[in-house]
Amino acid sequence: MGKFVQLVVDGLSTGSIYGAIALAIVLVNQATGLINFAQGGMAVLAAYVAWWLTTHDVPLVLAILISILFSFVLGAVVERWLMRRFERGDPDTAVVVTIGLLTLITGICGWLWTYNNQQFPSLFPLGTVSVLGVSISIRSIGTTLVIIVAMLLLQGLFVGTKLGLALRAVAINPQSAAFSGLPVGRLLMVGWGLAAALGAVAGALVAPQLTLTPGMLDNALVYALAAVILGGLTSPIGVVVAAWIIGVLENLAAVYVDFIGFDLKVAVPFILIFVVLIVRPQGLFGRKVVVRV
Repeated sequence: MGKFVQLVVDGLSTGSIYGAIALAIVLVNQATGLINFAQGGMAVLAAYVAWWLTTHDVPLVLAILISILFSFVLGAVVERWLMRRFERGDPDTAVVVTIGLLTLITGICGWLWTYNNQQFPSLFPLGTVSVLGVSISIRSIGTTLVIIVAMLLLQGLFVGTKLGLALRAVAINPQSAAFSGLPVGRLLMVGWGLAAALGAVAGALVAPQLTLTPGMLDNALVYALAAVILGGLTSPIGVVVAAWIIGVLENLAAVYVDFIGFDLKVAVPFILIFVVLIVRPQGLFGRKVVVRV
């Protein structure tokens, strides 16, 4: 029983990493209607900025806050000077642009800071606490709590604030939003900026656990996209819960399902995606879109 609980706890911790990136993806989608494949790369760039500041004797918390501000500006600039040229065209073209942006950012990080592993300082203590015989990392607890707070804030933003409702209106129908007097351009910049800032938080939480490299979040991005599909693009809470489900089931399958093991556990989220897309295409927590003709 202790082994089972330990696997579940470790899965929740890993799922929190996936959920952090998934939340940023949902934020961009809710604000612009796009899937941003460069989200992981932007988070890594922010983590490098924070790490570089700490090497110049800037306190860690201040370095992270500066990286969050840097990311907000970067996200707004990317939307204004790059993505806006493609947002009203073919959505597939915009997606390809975000993939190219991911490659560019990864190359820039490698060029500026090399591809060597860098040790990113942790916001939380490195010790563990024992609960019912299960060792739980304090860092994992802290990461999970931060993700829960971010999830609730993001859900509240889109459901209970004028800014969130305006962002959703722009994403659904920018022309109607413009006719209603909403500043569509500025709202799109804010949406990308907020998503990039949230990605910076994710990068600062993940980097101490994975070690900082330009491709640090490549694998996590795949799992985050799986969580987005499972949870539903319209539900911040849903994508985090889906990320936790993926993390837990992946761990359990690796240990208790012999033919999967550790070598094939990466297939678990894709099997889940296949089943969910057949049974509930909008995701476990997503809303079904009805189009009136």
